[in-house]
Amino acid sequence: MNDHPGLPSHVPLVVATRGGFVESVHYGSIAVVDARGALLAGVGDAAFPVFTRSTLKPFQALPFVSDGGPARFGFSAEQVALMCASHSGEPRQVVAVADMLARAGCDERKLGCGMHPPLFFGATHTPVPPDLAPTPLHHNCSGKHAGFLAWCRLHAEPLDGYLDPVHPLQRAIRRSLAALLECDEGELVAGTDGCSAPNYAMPLARLAGGYARLVSEGRRGAGPLGVIFRAMTEHPDMVSGESRGDLLFAQAGRGDWLAKAGAEGVQAIGVASRGIGIAVKIADGGARAVRVATLSALAQLGLLPPDAAALLRAWGDDEIRNYAGIVTGRLVPVFTLD
Repeated sequence: MNDHPGLPSHVPLVVATRGGFVESVHYGSIAVVDARGALLAGVGDAAFPVFTRSTLKPFQALPFVSDGGPARFGFSAEQVALMCASHSGEPRQVVAVADMLARAGCDERKLGCGMHPPLFFGATHTPVPPDLAPTPLHHNCSGKHAGFLAWCRLHAEPLDGYLDPVHPLQRAIRRSLAALLECDEGELVAGTDGCSAPNYAMPLARLAGGYARLVSEGRRGAGPLGVIFRAMTEHPDMVSGESRGDLLFAQAGRGDWLAKAGAEGVQAIGVASRGIGIAVKIADGGARAVRVATLSALAQLGLLPPDAAALLRAWGDDEIRNYAGIVTGRLVPVFTLD
């Protein structure tokens, strides 16, 4: 029972052991929701608002897609996927984002996301080349921002200030998001994401419901959600990158799962064949716990055939090793979905 108003009632999801004893506990919540918004299963506090972080990206792309932007600028399905991506900065991804900007009459100097070394190196445990000079194109959100700038060109709105919450682009995103989620705009708790774009907190169940609608309507139709659904499921290599979770989830789901991770321990998955969305939040933001919790949730829902389970376990290894390679403990899921 939560005795502190304003704090979520998270529960233990994953423990880290050492010497056969529990050393650390990762608290969190999970929600499984259908396209009508009904909570089908869950654990913890599905009603407490969590910041969506990068799981918001498919919905941030929706106004541009709804307004015919991809056709207007000749964006490929791979480039639509990049608008929804936290990409790894792999060469083909960087080239594709640069092409998006060129088609919209912009260049990388207009990107407001900042810069960091490509995520590829950390994901693949590859040393960063000493002569690498990252640019904004390498930022994992550069595809989203290229789409933002293209929306501004499409509607003849100013490029400067495109990340300001009062800019017409951000107002359009907020309206579109509220309509999709069937809530008032005022219910969306505003914050600023790591890439400087506005981000929103919402109940975990509402986030799961958004993904349920995305895959349910996207699978059936040729409308904007269909464009985004097909781009993300047919080109998951653009949504994340080599050795990263969203790509591995998509491969395990064989076109049936649409997966998008967010910072601070957030993971969303839409399962098209069942018309459901799954949202996971790890309270302390621990990436090691979110993959173990998500894998366990998928298994409890009966969604993991043996080959998919093997693929995902290779990525979500439950062994904790020290720098000498010795196994010192394990990550163990300790929850049961209600």
